Amino acid sequence: MSQAGLDEDEDIFAPLVRTVPRRSIWLGINLLTAFLASAVIGMFEATLEQVVALAILMPVVASMGGIAGTQALTIVIRGMALGRVGSANIRALVSREVLIGSANGLFWSMVVGLAAYLWFGDFTLGYVIAIAIIINLIVAALVGTLLPGYLKSMQIDPALAGGVVLTTVTDVVGFFCFLGVATLVYA
Repeated sequence: MSQAGLDEDEDIFAPLVRTVPRRSIWLGINLLTAFLASAVIGMFEATLEQVVALAILMPVVASMGGIAGTQALTIVIRGMALGRVGSANIRALVSREVLIGSANGLFWSMVVGLAAYLWFGDFTLGYVIAIAIIINLIVAALVGTLLPGYLKSMQIDPALAGGVVLTTVTDVVGFFCFLGVATLVYA
């Protein structure tokens, strides 16, 4: 455990009196960040009223970014725990993960854009969600790759806190891009 940078608090058999408060802190932080994401959505209330389909599709943008970021985050945390990720190779890893995010962003933006078009009969809506997915998957890959090292440098367990921070970023960026582009296009 010490080789992986863990202590008794991270042990799956640690006493509940240590584990519950440690996890609870991050649940509280997650709640605050969820309000941040809600505030971003609230900034686009007029656009949402104009194009209700946006509200229906918002979870798709957030979910795609969340999964893409979690994949990168997991790979890096695992690599750190195994001693395979460090300052010598992080730049190459970031480049690789951003390329993966870009490729997946391009592919899945076409799939989701087409699905949105077929579902709602609105080409513009398909275009808007496609752009948001490309941006969110690239940002998710970048943040998912860089975040573990940053958290570790701040003495914060990336395995425990990474998901909360990553979710906030992918939700905020995803909602802002999706609703921001929609506001520009539908205005």
